Amino acid sequence: MSPPRGQRASRRRALFSLVAVAVAFAALLALADRLSDDDPPRLSPGTGVAAGESDEVVDPLAWDEGREGELVAAAQRGFAHPLYTLVPGGAVASAARTARYRELIESVAEDGGVSADDLEALVYLESAGRPTAAADPRYEGAVGLTQIVAQTGEDLLDMRVDPAQARSLTRRIRRAARRGDTAGVRALEARRRAVDERFDPPKALRGAVAYLEFAREELGRDDLALASYHAGVGNIQNVLKAYDGGDDVSYAQFYFDTSPVHNDEAYRKLAELGDDSATYLWRLGAAKEIMRLYREDRGELRRLAARQTAKNSAEEVLWPPGSTKRYATAAQLRSSYKDGTLRRLPADLLRAEGVRIDPQMGELAPQRQLSRRLFRGLRPEALAVLVTLGAGVQEISRGTKPIAVTSTVRDQVYQDLLTGVNAQATREYSLHTTGYAFDILRSFRSERQEAAFWFMLTRLQALDMIAWLPEFGAAHVTVGERAKALVPILDEETERVASDD
Repeated sequence: MSPPRGQRASRRRALFSLVAVAVAFAALLALADRLSDDDPPRLSPGTGVAAGESDEVVDPLAWDEGREGELVAAAQRGFAHPLYTLVPGGAVASAARTARYRELIESVAEDGGVSADDLEALVYLESAGRPTAAADPRYEGAVGLTQIVAQTGEDLLDMRVDPAQARSLTRRIRRAARRGDTAGVRALEARRRAVDERFDPPKALRGAVAYLEFAREELGRDDLALASYHAGVGNIQNVLKAYDGGDDVSYAQFYFDTSPVHNDEAYRKLAELGDDSATYLWRLGAAKEIMRLYREDRGELRRLAARQTAKNSAEEVLWPPGSTKRYATAAQLRSSYKDGTLRRLPADLLRAEGVRIDPQMGELAPQRQLSRRLFRGLRPEALAVLVTLGAGVQEISRGTKPIAVTSTVRDQVYQDLLTGVNAQATREYSLHTTGYAFDILRSFRSERQEAAFWFMLTRLQALDMIAWLPEFGAAHVTVGERAKALVPILDEETERVASDD
C-alpha cells in the first residue's frame, strides 16, 4: 500500500542530496561481483570489517554499534543542506509556518502516543508548514500538511478523500481570489477541507499519527516507523528480511552496515526504493533540529541558514569564513608544507589506492614562475578522505582505472588567476584556498565504477565528513573536521606502501 510521500517529485529527488545519487543507486543494483580473496588490500572501505577484526583488511567506515548515537547525529547533519535550500522562503520562514501548528501537534501527538517533536519535524519535512501543499496537481498524490497520498488516506487511514471535488474547488478558489472575494475564498476552502480531509490540518495530523501507529505495530520500533512514512512498511520489512540482523535492528544499523559488497542484498533492497527513502529518517532528524533552534536559539538558526545557503553544498557549514587559515601567497603554502599543516600528494600511495594525479593540476603555476607541485597538496584530513574515497571505489567496483584528482590546494593569487579562465571558479571564499577541498574528474570506466564513486561520496556525507556537489565534469568535495578520524589510517597506509617499495 502506498505510504504518504513528501513534496513534489523534483523536490523529493533533490532532497536526497543530488540527482546523481539516485542514478547511481539504480546502477548499483547491477553490482554482482564479490570481493576477491586473492591478496586483498588493507584499506577496504565498504567491506564492513571494523578496525581490530582483521589483520588483513580494515574498513574505516564500518558500522560500530557503540557509536550509534554519534552516527545518527552525523547523518542528520550530513543530509541537512536541502532542508535549508529547497524549502519555500528558507528555513526560518518554513520553521515559522510549521511552529504555528505546535499546539495542535502536541495535542494530536499525545492522543496518538507519538513524539510531538517527531510529528512537528515531519510537518516541516513534508510540507514546510503549508496545509495546501500538493505534490500532484491532480491530488492523487501527496497532499496537505503531512503529504498523504489519496489511496493511503482513503484505504488505510479511513479519511474522506475526493481528489476530483478538491480540484474543482481549487479552481473556484483561484477564481474567487482573482476577484478579490475573500469571503468566497474562505467558504470554498472550508468546503474543500470537508470533501478532502487531507487539506484539513487537524485531520491530516491525525492521519499521519494513525500511519505511524500502524507502522510501529508492524515494525516494532519508532525509528523504523518514521522511516517507513516515506518508504512504506512493506519495503522496510523487505530490507530487514534481507539484512537478517536479528529481532531488534535499528534503522541506523542496517543503513550503515550495508554496502554494495557487504550485506549487499539489504543494500540493494534499500537502493531499489529510489528517490530519498534511504535518507528520510536522517532528514527528519535535521528538521527536528531546525525546529528546536527556532524555539530556543533563533539567531543561531539564522546564522546556520546563511552558511547552508552560501554555496551549493554545505561546505561553509564545515568551514565558515574565518574559521580556518586561508593561503594568501605561495610563501604561506611553502611554510605549511614544511610544518606539516599541508601534505604533498603522495603519488605512490594514491596510485596504490586507486587515485591518479591529473598532470594538468597546477597548470597556472608557470605564469608565476612556480612549480606545479606547490598546488598539489591537501590538509591531512582531506588527503585521508581522498585516499579512502579512491580505495572504496577501487574495492567496490573491482576496476583498474583510477579516479583522477584534478584540483587541490591553491593560494588566493592562484584563485584570482583562475577566475579569469574558469567561469566556475568563485571570486569569493573558495575552500580550495584552505587545503580542505579537492575536485575529482567525473570520468569512469563503467557504470559500476561510477556507482561506487557516488556510493562512497554519499556514505562519507552520511558520516558528516564531507560536503560535495557535482560541477561541470567534476565532483567538488570539501572535507570537514570529523575526517580527522581517518588520518591514523592514512599514516598507516603511507608506511605500508613505503615499506612495500
